[in-house]
This record gives sequence, structure tokens and C-alpha cells, in this order.
Amino acid sequence: MDVSFTFSSSAIVLAEVSRKAASFFVDGEQPGFWAFVTNSCFVAAIVVGLIIWIANKATNKMTLIPHPWQNFFESIIEAVYNQVEAIVGPKQAPRAFPLLATLFIFILVANYFGLLPGVGTIGWGHGEAVWNLEHISRPLLRPATADLNMTLGMALCFMLVWLYLTIRELGVWGFIKHTFGPKGGAKGIMGVFIALVFLLVGAIEIVSIMFRPGSLSLRLFGNIYAGETLLHTMMTLGEMFGLGAVGKFIIATIAPIPFYFMELLVGLLQAGVFTLLCAVYIQLSTTHDEHHGEEHGHDHH
Repeated sequence: MDVSFTFSSSAIVLAEVSRKAASFFVDGEQPGFWAFVTNSCFVAAIVVGLIIWIANKATNKMTLIPHPWQNFFESIIEAVYNQVEAIVGPKQAPRAFPLLATLFIFILVANYFGLLPGVGTIGWGHGEAVWNLEHISRPLLRPATADLNMTLGMALCFMLVWLYLTIRELGVWGFIKHTFGPKGGAKGIMGVFIALVFLLVGAIEIVSIMFRPGSLSLRLFGNIYAGETLLHTMMTLGEMFGLGAVGKFIIATIAPIPFYFMELLVGLLQAGVFTLLCAVYIQLSTTHDEHHGEEHGHDHH
């Protein structure tokens, strides 16, 4: 099979995102050991390398009067830490901040990387007509957060850290009591009724916890995937209406501009929503009992 490295036309700078990431080392449908190395993994590696390079440049030769890179990086870290501390509290903030800051920065950079020209329009095709977008069968670049495997992996990693922080703060029995235990201290028949109600509420809470990885990953994936597809649709309106070459170029250049600004906002919002929800989940499972313990301490004194 004749396979060549192809580029799309200059008018179409973003391609429609396929539902399945393309593997670099799999030809057709034949599975292989390296099948997990996909174009979305490649983009994720580029994003991680870019973040590490910026962090190294910002923290190398730090001075009391910060240089521009140091000042930029410190402002981001300080803003994220203050937001995390305001939600999870000063006790959990140092423990939760490394993961939450990593998630926010990675998701934000990955979202914006997917808006760069060439994402999805540079790749491998079938020989002839190397300037035709339709001949690209395996794009070199695919937005990392438009891959459900990536978003689900991040959500599962968070849930493991959430479980660790919760068990560390409450203990296994404390978590069970916090989830299923009755509140209010009612006695007699009313106490039994309240205990049954909270037992049911605890069961619902466990189901809710089990659904958290799915809701976190699908929300991020759906918004980014839809945004990439929307931009591609705007760029191909000229083809849909059967316009000439000049009309296609003008439509592909002008129509996506308002949606680019919208996607810049969506990329920031989705990074913030994912991170803030993770912080809220940590706060819900740890802060309540912390305050409860402080009240007991005051009563003891």
C-alpha cells in the first residue's frame, strides 16, 4: 500500500476529530504491542514536555526580584493554590494541591494545543492528491483531551488520590460512619427512622462516587470533542454550500473566528470545572469531619 506524509489545504487548518485515536504502529485493524502509542498520546507527551520546559525555565536561577518567566509561573501557582485552599481548607490544601494544579495546567495547555493550526490536518495518507484533506487517514496530531481514554485516565487517577486523602483523614471506619452514619442525635423510633434514611442516603452517595470518574471524563471529553468538530464544520461550510475555491477560502478563514474565541473560553472553563469539581469532592469527604473534630476539641477544653 502506498502511504505518504500529507498536508491539508491551507484553508482548512483543523480537521474533524475522529472518535477513535489513530495508532502510529498499527496498519489497518491488526493489533500490536505498540498499538497504545496513538496520536493523542503523542500530543499529550508534547504538552507534558512543554509544561516541564516552562516550569524548568521559570524555576531555574530564581531570584528575589522575579524575572518574567518566574513571575508568570509564580502567579499561576499562587492563583491555583489560593483557589484550592479556599475550597478544601488549609489542612488539605498542601496534600491536594500538587494533583489539582497538575490537572488544571495540563488540561488547559492540552485544550489550547488542540486549537493550533495543523492539528488533525498533517498526517499519513494514501499517495496521490497530497493537498487533499480527505486523503489523510492517520493524523499526526489529535487533541489529547478529545480522547476519552485520556480524560478517563485523569479522572481515575484523581479518584485514587481522593480515596487516599479521605482514608488518611478519616480512616476506613470514619469514612463508613461519615457516609452511612445518622446525624442529629435523635433517639427512639425517630432515631431508627433517621438511621434508615441516612443508610439509604449513604448507599446513594456510594453510587454517586462510583459515577464520578465517568461524569468528570465525559464532561471534559464531550466539550472539547464537540468544540473541535464545530470549528471544522465552520471551516467546511463553503464545501457544504458548493461554493467555488475563493468562496471556500473566505468562509474557511472568516467563519471560525468567533468560535475560536469561544473555544478559548471553553478551554479555560473546562480546565477550571474539572479541577474545581475534584477539589469539591475532596472537601466533601474530609472537611466536615475535620470541623466536627475541632468542635469536640473545643468542648473538651
